[in-house]
Amino acid sequence: MTSPEPIGLLLDVDGPVASPVSRTVRPEIIDALIALAGAGWPVIFNTGRSDEFIREEVMNPMLAAGIPEGITFHAICEKGATWFSFDAGGATAVEVDDALALPAAFGSEVRRLVEDQFADHMFFDETKRAMVSIEQRLDVGNADYLDRQGPFDAAVLEIMQHFDMGVCRLAHHLPDSDDSVDYRVDPTIISTDIESVRVGKDLGAERALRLIEGEVPHTWRTVGDSRTDYAMADYLHEHGYSVAHVDVRPADGVPEKPYPVLTEGELTNDDAGAAFLLRCAETAVLPVVEPLR
Repeated sequence: MTSPEPIGLLLDVDGPVASPVSRTVRPEIIDALIALAGAGWPVIFNTGRSDEFIREEVMNPMLAAGIPEGITFHAICEKGATWFSFDAGGATAVEVDDALALPAAFGSEVRRLVEDQFADHMFFDETKRAMVSIEQRLDVGNADYLDRQGPFDAAVLEIMQHFDMGVCRLAHHLPDSDDSVDYRVDPTIISTDIESVRVGKDLGAERALRLIEGEVPHTWRTVGDSRTDYAMADYLHEHGYSVAHVDVRPADGVPEKPYPVLTEGELTNDDAGAAFLLRCAETAVLPVVEPLR
């Protein structure tokens, strides 16, 4: 039998689910996610990744492992700008919020910047539909990539001024609330996203709740590897849900929050994600025990 009170899972992908080194998902995580969904837990991915990445690195391995009939997974991509669902029959059509998309000409100019000056360390992500992103090459060390990330981010801000895109800032220079900013440049440990300030993990959480068919669980676990991922738990807490956030890279600093923040000891990234998800799967899927007579 299954746990009587399913818990909702809202998962960042890079870090807790997919390795930031190989960009792939280990089989035990795939199995745990399928087991949790089979136990009635809504499993929703809330990521800055594109829908293509989720299909290739998450959905296809799940299909190969065997998604049971009647189970649906949801994927919020590009921090809420695109989304789709998938089940044993494959994926639905991708929904795109065109109001959040960056100008195509701007994306072309960023692609040219990468090709001309930064191609030795990063590549332009051709799969994004709304935001503009670059990513560390797999054959480049992270320290070398990070040395070039700062100059790239500065060059992008100059391009944004040229395209008259309004007020643009680096994400870590933004206050908690500033209605004057239109776009942000958001660097992570392996990428930089250039995006509307209206996208974010809180927007992803809002879309996630709308996608759930049937009763929405009161209790949630959100899982992420960066400070911006806390916005998932912030949104759920502010809207009356019971939530705890699992931080798989707490060394970056754990902020004070009105809800519990959980870690997996010394484990980080998908090591921590695997430990958390496997433990959840073990407790969510309980053996059938005959009552004593």
